[in-house]
Amino acid sequence: MTVEQTFWDLFPDGQINVLIVKSIDNRVQEEDNEYFSGLLTQGKEAAKEFLTEEPFSQNEVIEEWREAFRKFKTKKGARSSIEALLKRAHQDREFSPINPLVDLYNSVSLTCAVPCGGEDIQSIQGGLRLGKAEGGETFRPLGAEEDAPALPEEICYLDDAGSVCRCLNWREAQRTMLTEETTDAVLVMESINKEQAKRADEAMEELKKRVDEYFHTDSQKSVLVPSAPSCALG
Repeated sequence: MTVEQTFWDLFPDGQINVLIVKSIDNRVQEEDNEYFSGLLTQGKEAAKEFLTEEPFSQNEVIEEWREAFRKFKTKKGARSSIEALLKRAHQDREFSPINPLVDLYNSVSLTCAVPCGGEDIQSIQGGLRLGKAEGGETFRPLGAEEDAPALPEEICYLDDAGSVCRCLNWREAQRTMLTEETTDAVLVMESINKEQAKRADEAMEELKKRVDEYFHTDSQKSVLVPSAPSCALG
């Protein structure tokens, strides 16, 4: 995985935390639903510590990510994934389990108020990179039946087949999303300033712990910064 200079030009204090997870069984086990529901509920309650202002948009983490999205071309109405999670927490909505990897990263994302996403490594074509789209890169979001290609100058995760995640961390593509069939995955957390990076470091340490304990694996952490902008997925 490589972070291109176009990202660092916009976010010189940015950081990408990466976790590579291999050879796991991500199938849903009904007997574990209570465990994951509990983690998500704990995360929702912890998230409320970051939601002390009214209206919702006045909270610092929301303001920071909305400002970040104004720095590059975005689809109208696109918001950071962490805003979507925090909005649900703000509304005290229930979080239902999806699959183990997604549940684990969502629980940590809520707890630390950092965006987190994941891709199926086996579904990525060529290398994974984060940078500016040329425009027209194919993208089909979850639940959609039609292509919604990336815009020129949009910050996206890209591979040789198109866009993997649009608008930095807005929405994942169906093609590379984590499913119950996923065995190898890359999980990422984006930060745009030093305070966020500090929280992301703590969040990734916790996510690694939860992933390794649940899957009995030994996942590998990396931190991508301008001086070290890449890591291997293999």
